[in-house]
Amino acid sequence: VGVVNGFTGSSIWQYIYDFPPTPKAMIDAGFQQFADRFNPILDVFQECGVRFALEVHPTEIAFDIYSAKRALEAIDHRPEFGFNYDPSHLIWQGVTPHEFIYEFPDRIYHVHMKDARTNLNGRTGILASHLPWGDPRRGWDFRSLGRGGVRFEEIIRALNHVKYQGPLSVEWEDIGMDREAGAREACQFVKNVDFTPSNRAFDAAFSE
Repeated sequence: VGVVNGFTGSSIWQYIYDFPPTPKAMIDAGFQQFADRFNPILDVFQECGVRFALEVHPTEIAFDIYSAKRALEAIDHRPEFGFNYDPSHLIWQGVTPHEFIYEFPDRIYHVHMKDARTNLNGRTGILASHLPWGDPRRGWDFRSLGRGGVRFEEIIRALNHVKYQGPLSVEWEDIGMDREAGAREACQFVKNVDFTPSNRAFDAAFSE
């Protein structure tokens, strides 16, 4: 085992709305607590030659690009800590998923292939209104691969660009679709969308 995926939790996620006003010192303390708790864990990962991949995910210390940058700063960018990249948790927040790969080219330690779709029709919002998964009134929901809003070709191109060599792991959650049918379809989808990057420029022939 070279990479272990997991979560860190966050003592400051509950202050995401920032009202009543959250003192900067409280947010700083939250990132410091993360570092204090995880540095000893990462010391053991270092001893074992294993890397930890945080799934960037709401309710975790890193949930988007800027919070991920701050998490890395909190642990002094130590190489044992990177990310399990999952585009489904970025797209409904309004983050362009493949931009995360370009921002952290050397920290993508594992990839989840998972889709989601927003349904912002003027009555719903991204906070999901305390409605359960699968409720059509929700502002977003997970979908089977290729049936949501994630542009997976852009993700594959970005992963190829940063020379990612790890697995593309299907994580499947679609409450409106049969699991076995969805699993077969998702597996085939990954095979169809994945491709090997070119080893030469398309116009190289003109220089020969």
